[in-house]
Amino acid sequence: MDPQTLAAFLSPLALAVFGLCIGSFLNVVIHRLPLMLDRGWRIDSAELLDVKIDAPAPITLSTPRSRCPSCGHQITWHENIPLLSYARLGGKCSACKAPISLRYPAVELLTALLFAACGWRFGAQPQVLLWCGMVATLIALALIDFDTQYLPDDLTMPLLWAGIVSAALGWLPIKLGVSVGGAVAGYVSLWLVFHAYRLIRGKEGMGAGDFKLLAALGAWLGWQLIPSVILLSSAVGAIVGIALIVGRKHDRDVPIPFGPYLAGGGIAALFFGEPLTRLWMLPV
Repeated sequence: MDPQTLAAFLSPLALAVFGLCIGSFLNVVIHRLPLMLDRGWRIDSAELLDVKIDAPAPITLSTPRSRCPSCGHQITWHENIPLLSYARLGGKCSACKAPISLRYPAVELLTALLFAACGWRFGAQPQVLLWCGMVATLIALALIDFDTQYLPDDLTMPLLWAGIVSAALGWLPIKLGVSVGGAVAGYVSLWLVFHAYRLIRGKEGMGAGDFKLLAALGAWLGWQLIPSVILLSSAVGAIVGIALIVGRKHDRDVPIPFGPYLAGGGIAALFFGEPLTRLWMLPV
């Protein structure tokens, strides 16, 4: 492919259009992956306990076809065009007029904007698709954790190994040792916080999925950016948590998922991590 064609296909505008399509797929992943995992756990548990259960209906990312949760209307292809279909339908099911969650177009738009930002940040080179893949995975992880307070290994571990392998192949701007060091630093730092909190408060403050997510971010960004990711995600998490408690919309004893803030901190560090790191490390 000649440079001009490559530049056109990997331009911010082209990546934004690609991001709309990926965002539509992410909506499926966010909704169905937890259901798929839950179904597998139920069947595995029944086999281990040697009991019979009514197995939940099979579900994958592609089957069954998407339907309206209110009336069961099967979504047609022209009702599934990113952003446009939502606007054309007025945010309602074409059959029963039940409202469609605003999250669906929001995820599509967010993915498109972040893909375009990757194109702006990294330029028209094939490696930009790696960063787009990382961002897409973080969006899915953030919303799954928000919904279920669970960060599935099915996403965190491939993200971790993809970062290490990409660094080993020279596709990332960091060396393999920096990538591995970032993975170790990310995991160990939250592991230490977890055990310190448990010793002080006598209860667990986060899950192992958070360790793995920060390890994955370290594999992609390098150990140098781990402090910035933690500071960014902790600051946002603290602000949101305090606001929810003060507004009496959240019981302080009910855990708040940390994954969305880690994902947000990782995305912020991807675009602004180096200047932020230089800023907070300046001597007073």
